[in-house]
Order: sequence, then structure tokens, then C-alpha cells
Amino acid sequence: MVVVTGATGHIGNVLVRQLLKRGLKVKALTLPTEDLNPLKGLKVEIAEGDVRNLNTLIQAFKGSRMVYHLAGIISILPGRDKLVEQVNVTGTQNVVEACMRVGVRRLVYISSIHAIEEPPHGTIFDESLSCNPRRVTENYGRSKARATMVILEGVKRGLDAVIVHPTGIIGPYDFRISEMGQLILDFINGNLKAYIDGTYDYVDVRDVAKGIILAGEKGQSGERYIFSGEQISVYRLMKILQKISGVKAPNIKIPLWLARIAAYFSPIYYRLTRRKPRFTTYSIDVLRSNSLISSEKARLQLGFTTRPAIQSIRDSVSWFGQNGYNKAIEDKIYWVNHE
Repeated sequence: MVVVTGATGHIGNVLVRQLLKRGLKVKALTLPTEDLNPLKGLKVEIAEGDVRNLNTLIQAFKGSRMVYHLAGIISILPGRDKLVEQVNVTGTQNVVEACMRVGVRRLVYISSIHAIEEPPHGTIFDESLSCNPRRVTENYGRSKARATMVILEGVKRGLDAVIVHPTGIIGPYDFRISEMGQLILDFINGNLKAYIDGTYDYVDVRDVAKGIILAGEKGQSGERYIFSGEQISVYRLMKILQKISGVKAPNIKIPLWLARIAAYFSPIYYRLTRRKPRFTTYSIDVLRSNSLISSEKARLQLGFTTRPAIQSIRDSVSWFGQNGYNKAIEDKIYWVNHE
């Protein structure tokens, strides 16, 4: 038996699918009120619990040889700092404690590339860089850096644990609609009238899930592994989506200075409209950050592999259409399957 926290998330539900394909018994830790649609039709055992509650973790982890800890709050809007800290840091402390109390053989923690201090542009971004929270600028990244340090402290206490750092996630099974997923939906629906130029590294969610399993099987205790994919500029992404869908890409590029002014007021807009945040000061900073990220260590030590970004984008568009997320996409599936 293996346990997956955060099993209904984008990476989580894909990981569950791949674990089941390997013939493993999977227990999914979910909140009592959580939407279980991402796990619909999957033969998993549901264990209700909360990473903020140590006792529920102890009960869920009993009899499990492996725990994959993915539960966390990803927030790029201000005002949720307390919840982010409680779930990402205190929750990880509870996971470590529960694993040690019940004798879980191995813990795989899914951190984030944002937990690692960013080197100057032109410098390779790899595992030699620290996860010092004082050198991470944004609150979400700091929380993941602190949680990563919690795992490493657990290793010093005798816990067998491995840490992975994915970059930007893209791909199908995006039930909750990630930031990248929302961007794709906006594009297909003709709601994207302009863009901000920049580049970031994106990796397919299915490749990350496979990498997580490899980390559990082959990773060295106390080691960190970056899972990166391919650098994609916003301009190139727009052109790929245009080719796949037939929707014309916007040709208006917003100057960075103007984008930052608008992004300053964007949290109010997203709260009022209850839409997925896509245009914030944080997202602008990410697009302008160093995305020269290396997964060489994971490739050499774990056998981590990735697919071309265009395939991930195509499969993501196709999945949204096939699952009825947007009628406009359903009408354009021909382009996806017959390009």
C-alpha cells in the first residue's frame, strides 16, 4: 500500500493513475469536503484527513510502505500567507512526524523549483543551489523552501526521504484548471487579446509523475532532484496554440512597465470575478526569471525523461475539449487529432 497526499491535484491524480497501472494499491488522502472528481473511476482507497491534523495522518499512513506528499497550497495572490504556512510547512512537519511514528519505509516530497534560490541569468539552475528561505523572494516559494528544510531535518533524524522540484506543470488531467490550463482555455475561447513576453520552463505532468515514482524507487535518501522540461516563450506558446487550434494568436505585446502597473491591481479583479489568477506581479516575475534549469541529475541518476512541449500542449488542449471544459475546444479537436 502507498499513500498519496494531495491526490486530487494535477500532479496527484496523474501520479495515482500511474501507480495503479503498476499494480499498486493506492490510498488517497483527501479533505472531508473535497471534490473527488479527479479520482472518479479509479480503484483507490479514500482516507479522509488533513495534513494540518497529525492524528489523521497517523491513521492514514498505517500499513503503508511509501508516502508521496503532494498536498499543498499554491497561491500567487496575496492575503493567504497564513493558510499557505499552515498547509505547506506545518503540514509537512506533520507528514514527517507521522511517517516516523508508523514506520513508513520511504517518503517522497514534491517541493517546487521556486523553493530554490534563483541564480543570475545565464547561470545554470540546478541542485547545487540552496533552499534557504531567506534567499527566496516570494511567499509560496519560501513556504516550499521551509518545508524542504523540514524534510531534510527529518532525514537527519533517520527518515528515508527524497525531494523533487518540478518546474511549471503542463498537460492533461487538469481537472481544477491550473494557471497554464486557464491560459489555454482563454486562448481557445478568444479571450486572450494581448500577451506579456517572457520565457519559462514547462514539464509534462505525466513525466513528472513518472519521475516521482522513479525517485521513490531509485533516489538517494536526502537528495533533491529537479524535474525540468523545455523552455517556452509566451510568443512561441501563442504560435503553437494557434497552429493546434486555428484560433489567431494575439499580436499585441504589453510593455513590461505597463504590465506591472496593471498587475498591481489584478488581485482585486480576480477576487471579484472568482477567476483563476493569470496576470499578477508574481506571474510576471516568473516569466522574467532565470529559466535555464537543468534536470541532468534526475536524468542520470533516476532515468527521468520528458516529451516535447508541443505534444504536452496538444494533449492538454485535446483533454480539455474531450472533457467538456469548453465547447470552443470541442469544435476544434479536429485540429488537434489531425494536424
